[in-house]
Formats: sequence, C-alpha cells, structure tokens
Amino acid sequence: MAQRVTLRKRQPYNTSSNRRRVVKTPGGRLVYHHLKKIPTQPKCGDCGIGLPGIPALRPRQYATVSKRIKTVRRAYGGSRCGDCVKSRILRAFLVEEAKIVKRVIKSQQQQKVAQK
Repeated sequence: MAQRVTLRKRQPYNTSSNRRRVVKTPGGRLVYHHLKKIPTQPKCGDCGIGLPGIPALRPRQYATVSKRIKTVRRAYGGSRCGDCVKSRILRAFLVEEAKIVKRVIKSQQQQKVAQK
C-alpha cells in the first residue's frame, strides 16, 4: 500500500500557487515539496513574441537582478524585439524621406509659377 503524504502548508486546494511534488527523503519517507509558479518570458509590445536574451523570471525577481540582465543593449532593448525595432527605424526614415520629397516638389512647382 502507498504511503500517505501530508500537506506542509495550510492551503488544501489544488490551485496554481499550491503546486507540489512528492519527493522521497534520504530517511525513506515521502514528503511534499511545494513548487514555485512557472515564470513567463517578457513579450514584445508590438508583435507579442518572447524577447530573446531576457530571462523568464517572476515579477518580483526582476527587482533583484541587475539592469544588464533585464535589457538588451539596443534602442527599445527590454520592450521590443529586434525585427520590430528595425521596422520602426525604417518607417521613421521613410516618413522623413517622404517629407523631404514633398518639400522639393513644392519648391519646384513654386519655381515654375515664378518663371511664368
């Protein structure tokens, strides 16, 4: 017959915060080890994929680790993935180029009007 295992915490319900694993001690008896919640990886704010280079930790653990672990050395390092940053830079460049082209066309039209 299987050995009985008693809970070590007061909470008896099978919730996500009360996960446990049966472990055999060196003395030969079975005890519960209470497990911590599984952390999720931080996600990109634009596309929603997990950010590579940033470890998955519980929210309170980010307060104890250094800044270099929480970010990547790039613009939008800890909040956007590299592809989204690239597309943002490209979009900003193209918008600026469009403004310049618009200005040039307007000045050319004004010169034509002035010549007539």
